[in-house]
Amino acid sequence: MSKIRYGIIGVGAQGGAYAGFLTGKAGFPGMPAPECPPHCELGALCDIDPEKEKMCAEKYPEFPFYTDWKEMVASGNVDAVITTVPHYLHTEIAIYCLEHGMNVLVEKPAGVFAKSVREMNECAANHPETAFGIMFNQRTNKLYQKIKEIVSSGEMGEIRRSNWIINSWWRPDSYYAQSEWRATWGGEGGGVLVNQAPHQLDLWQWICGVPSKVYAKCLYGCHRDIAVENDVTIVTEYPNGATGSFITCTHDPIGTDRLEIDLDGGKIVVDGSSKATVYRLIKDENEMNQTMSMMDVAKLTMGNASGADGMYTVETFENTDGWGKQHTTVMENFALHILEGAPLLAPGSDGINGVNLANATQLSSWLGKEVDTPVDEDLYLSELNKKIAEEGKFPTR
Repeated sequence: MSKIRYGIIGVGAQGGAYAGFLTGKAGFPGMPAPECPPHCELGALCDIDPEKEKMCAEKYPEFPFYTDWKEMVASGNVDAVITTVPHYLHTEIAIYCLEHGMNVLVEKPAGVFAKSVREMNECAANHPETAFGIMFNQRTNKLYQKIKEIVSSGEMGEIRRSNWIINSWWRPDSYYAQSEWRATWGGEGGGVLVNQAPHQLDLWQWICGVPSKVYAKCLYGCHRDIAVENDVTIVTEYPNGATGSFITCTHDPIGTDRLEIDLDGGKIVVDGSSKATVYRLIKDENEMNQTMSMMDVAKLTMGNASGADGMYTVETFENTDGWGKQHTTVMENFALHILEGAPLLAPGSDGINGVNLANATQLSSWLGKEVDTPVDEDLYLSELNKKIAEEGKFPTR
């Protein structure tokens, strides 16, 4: 076997894009499709929507189409599946696949609530012969990989504080009206935290560590006709005493994407997830605190201090990934993991960290107090079910 045949479960916006990536039929005017990953190909498609079946018959007539994903798993036409379905179904499908020897690449988020994700991870641990990954495509971004390497190496000391403002995904009411399950507690399990922000929540904890405490303020239906959170401010605390903040919303048409990490030995700033600037202090802040004269302080506070003054050095680097490149990189890495045992860029078990953080954020907002992480799984699920029952559109979990 030289290529992995992927089965796409759910041919919506994301699943449709993946099918296009695997066949060279994706792309927009002025935005060509990425090259098909060399060890990957499309094997089959699955959806319950008759319109999607019709579309696939026209666009992908040479590939089998299924209306039952279990039939596709058993068909022999695919070697791995990707779960581009409503979030609650990720864990159900993944557990079934793992138990039936099917390799599974889970779309983000890993699930809606940590309890189900933990059960999925335990199932994966019991079936190590089956590959289990998650579509954390942002982890392929060379910029973030380098930042993680710098932070993890300890060369700039410990993190003192991190701040991420990520408001660069404006969504109008028409977006939420696309599907009945969108922006609902019972269908989607939340709003911006489970739909738009999972990649950044993953990168934040991947680079800066998992927080021990979370306090959050969430606004629900802020400037939008929805019930779930779409304006969120998170404050975190870490075991070493560091703090963090994470601010996100879906009603800012201008948008901001800026990550700052303050460390003992300097500062890392990322703008637009595309350009990073690393400021390395010649003397770390502890030494500066003990030795700087007031003349030096005046230079610093008046904005006259620079690398030329011998206070710090500056390094910049950029990410140049084109559209779709990150997703196809994850697919190729997953295929090579199956074929050759290559290490996974994003093991499926890592998905629980971001879900825990999202759950803790919502729970803190609902209870109006700081909560510990990992989240109290049973308490969170109990509170989520109250929201689902009040909504009255979907069964409780």
